[in-house]
Amino acid sequence: MESSRRLYRFAGALEGLLAAPDAEAFERAWATAHVDRLAWEALGGARRADSGPLEPALDQVDRRLLAMLQRCRAFPDPHVVTFRVPELERWQHAAAAALVGARWGVAGLRTVIADTGAPLGRRYFAFLALAERHPEGAWPLFERYLVTPGAHHAFVAAAVEAARYYPGHADVLVRLFERIRGDQLLRRFLGPKILESLYVLSEECSLPLFEELLVAGHTDPDVDRCEVTRALVVLRRATGRVAQSSKFADGDEAAVVRSLDDAERRFEATRDRIVPVVVI
Repeated sequence: MESSRRLYRFAGALEGLLAAPDAEAFERAWATAHVDRLAWEALGGARRADSGPLEPALDQVDRRLLAMLQRCRAFPDPHVVTFRVPELERWQHAAAAALVGARWGVAGLRTVIADTGAPLGRRYFAFLALAERHPEGAWPLFERYLVTPGAHHAFVAAAVEAARYYPGHADVLVRLFERIRGDQLLRRFLGPKILESLYVLSEECSLPLFEELLVAGHTDPDVDRCEVTRALVVLRRATGRVAQSSKFADGDEAAVVRSLDDAERRFEATRDRIVPVVVI
């Protein structure tokens, strides 16, 4: 299994880092092994619903990450302490959450999420794994984060993306967008995720929001972040026509159609994507 091989490769890279005699050798080994890429590729694939067979490999990774943290905290090097230790902590929380999922499934993940005494990073990666699995009956937990002002941004982001797997609740996302639309930082962070889930749900109650965004939405060269492009694609799918918008007010119609076709292909290719965020 490729996921298992990735985890063992990551564990081997960690073994090489553990053998580094000092901070300088540690940095060389880190760069040579491309450990950043290895880590997230391995840990991302370990959150799946069918991750039970990965338990032995995850256990190795988790133990070596704990040893790595102890080792790095002993280095008196500011770069290691400032940059490497926080990254290793994130990997260890991700590995520990994935190990819980492999051993005890959804029930184990929900236990970690509910444990307010657990490290925030560990609870987040358990929440992310639950969002990726989106089991039946988990909607009330995700909804709680979507309707609670001040809920942690990382959990809200995962809940927004999980919402696309629970039809009939697009109105919750519409209300969340209306609540955060005046906060430019939150809108830039959560807005694309909300609109992507609304695109996937394709429910009639979201159409008035998309119609409004034709003229009041943010534009961006990145189609995933462009509110107007998303609105145009959604409304073309709903009505069969290309609506007028602030982005393409004077554009060539054929060119607009090509742009929307390209954007829709992109949206369809990423409709099942849940993107982790950095939790500090």
